[in-house]
Amino acid sequence: MNSIKVLHPFQPWIGDEEKKAIAEYLDSGGWLTEFEETRKFEEMLATYVGSIHAIAVSNGTVSLYAALRALGIGPGDEVIVPDFTMIASANAVVLAGATPVFVDISTANLCLDLALAEKAISGRTRAIMLVPLNGRAPDMRRAVSLAAQYGLYLVEDAAQSLGSRQSGRHLGTFGRVGSFSFSPAKIVTMGQGGALVTDDGKLAERIRRIKDFGRRTAGTDFHEIIGFNFKLTDLQAVIGIEQMKKLEYRVKRKKEIFAGYREQLAGIPGLQMVNTDLAECTPWVVDILVDQPEKLGSHLAQQGIRTRRFYPPVHSQPAYGLTSSFPISESVCAQGLWLPSSSFLSEADVSRVCDAIRRFLCGGD
Repeated sequence: MNSIKVLHPFQPWIGDEEKKAIAEYLDSGGWLTEFEETRKFEEMLATYVGSIHAIAVSNGTVSLYAALRALGIGPGDEVIVPDFTMIASANAVVLAGATPVFVDISTANLCLDLALAEKAISGRTRAIMLVPLNGRAPDMRRAVSLAAQYGLYLVEDAAQSLGSRQSGRHLGTFGRVGSFSFSPAKIVTMGQGGALVTDDGKLAERIRRIKDFGRRTAGTDFHEIIGFNFKLTDLQAVIGIEQMKKLEYRVKRKKEIFAGYREQLAGIPGLQMVNTDLAECTPWVVDILVDQPEKLGSHLAQQGIRTRRFYPPVHSQPAYGLTSSFPISESVCAQGLWLPSSSFLSEADVSRVCDAIRRFLCGGD
């Protein structure tokens, strides 16, 4: 009896190239900690997104905290954050000692509603944390203009947007600083890891000091500021380098997978897909909106098709426990389901998922 191939919503893709590179690095006598391989990875990332500086850190949450800290944001300050995002966006603000101010999202792209964000600006607001969720973004020129109009920093949490652009410019590079994540589900992964990109040399230097115990220069024990150990490791960077070499293919494949789902799911009653311009957007995951995502997810799981519900609205998480109303994020999160989306999915895998969804929603099962 043949076993059923289990499909997961996010699954890392590690190949022979990564295995060989790790073995060669270990055989070379590398010290594992952050050094030359990390610098090489940073250079590759900066070149790819079109930034002058890229600073690798231990994870995406840390990158956001380091960015806020380097910008001087702390106690007494407010940072505008979308209510629909991975909770790390808001947690980094709290970690910096500031207050996240949640704002609802737009139905057009499931990202921060810029008109509502402007209304939320107060005398304590220091920054807007814009999250281009799943490679989609609002009008970034408008976002840049809004931040400039009120003298605010624009910080991009582009954790899910490597490979996505707007008007030819890579997301994460519009604001003063942008953040990326390399956790297992991302298009490029090192298990964990994050990075900040910026064209501001002074800001980049402050971030480098914060991530390395506040040292004036690496390898010394003279500390000018309070800093921390947020460094990546060369062992991770070796994997990241090989992953970056495959990024262009994965960008192409992610778009093909999303297009395949969109074509095969079209016209199914009770199912919506978010409008996505695949010319510039590289979806991290295939996301759908359905009336009964829990029931659909359970049905698919019985067939070896794993899914995952959208993040709950951040304001509603017990960690924050706010009673405010955010109708769009509440509605979207109640309907959202992530489907199998790994870069290595075959056309047959996509058809299998779509057929199972169609049978369930159209009453075939």
